[in-house]
Amino acid sequence: MLDTTDKLTIWQQNVNKSPLSQHNLISSNHLANMGVGLIALQEPAINPFGFTIAMREWMPIYPTPHGTTHDRSRAITLIRSNISTDTWTQLDFPSSDVVIIQIEGTWGKITIFNIYNDCDNNDTIKLLSNYYSRNRARMEQAEVGTANVIWLGDFNRHHPLWDDPNDDWLFTPEAMDAMEVLIEAIADIGLELALPSGTPTHQHNVTKSWSRLDQVFLSDHADHMMISCDTQMDLRGILTDHLPIVTILNLLMEPAAEAPYPNFREVNWEEFRTSLENQLLGLPPPERILNQHQLDISCETLTSAIQSVIQEWVPITEITLKSKQWWTKELTLLQKRSNKLGRQSYKQKTDPEHTVHAKHKEAAKVYTRTLKKTKEQHWQSWLERAKDPDIYAV
Repeated sequence: MLDTTDKLTIWQQNVNKSPLSQHNLISSNHLANMGVGLIALQEPAINPFGFTIAMREWMPIYPTPHGTTHDRSRAITLIRSNISTDTWTQLDFPSSDVVIIQIEGTWGKITIFNIYNDCDNNDTIKLLSNYYSRNRARMEQAEVGTANVIWLGDFNRHHPLWDDPNDDWLFTPEAMDAMEVLIEAIADIGLELALPSGTPTHQHNVTKSWSRLDQVFLSDHADHMMISCDTQMDLRGILTDHLPIVTILNLLMEPAAEAPYPNFREVNWEEFRTSLENQLLGLPPPERILNQHQLDISCETLTSAIQSVIQEWVPITEITLKSKQWWTKELTLLQKRSNKLGRQSYKQKTDPEHTVHAKHKEAAKVYTRTLKKTKEQHWQSWLERAKDPDIYAV
């Protein structure tokens, strides 16, 4: 049985540029429960200032040209902030649709490509092929262990190899021509399908039919790394027509320790002040400071007294991966109901007239409205408390 630190769990999903969809995802306890260390987003939410939605436990990695061109970034990777920065690095790539990170350890090296491929052209795939040809040694050689490559994301291409071969309507001559560029690229690099063939990932908004747009390709010699790769139909979330894909790889990550912090909001300030007064009474009587040495001694003595009282009366809090101050029990119940109906709706995907589809849609709307309202109320309350002269009340 592998220890959890021996695994890298990757969550990938197209969130349709929806702030609520992305916020719902990164606020979910599912990421912590599943031990997700990396999130690969396609069509992420980006605000007018050019930033995506993230929380303190996630470090956003933008495409290399992000903020320097007018092109919208259509791929963003989030990595757990407790994964040591000594173990990974971002590689430059000349496109707003690709993010590349390379992770190294005693087990070897893996290069992870987060890709959004436009449905109207193959420009990104051609750039990827050229990039790999120029940097093949960096991708395929490792100082220790083996070097592996993973391409994942929304490729917007259909093929009988991964779609349902009975869905002839997907395999038009134009679609097959566009797909050939992708097939040639993964064959040249030596990548194979990691997500089982026939697994749908996308539901059309109008026809409600299912197909496969999202992929995971892994080095053909990396079978030993693959623990699992599958969609999470019950965790689809809201305001997106793409299912999440979770890939679990067998490798050793090196997490950095999460430091606890003093929680001043829980302090009994009456007892704190009394204790501090007693500490200050025990200090030498005030005297005029005449030189730097005296100033240093006085500052050290005063700081030591204050720190002693803080250690005694200020409780220590550890931030967990599940900490969300604004989350409510109501949201938990609504989320569970939406996910449950989502599973039932998926099971009835061959019957578009089934009543469960309408129930799931309505449950998702209620959850979305409540999520938005709860966040707004929390923010308003935070602003009101910020006017209090006691900063720790905030």
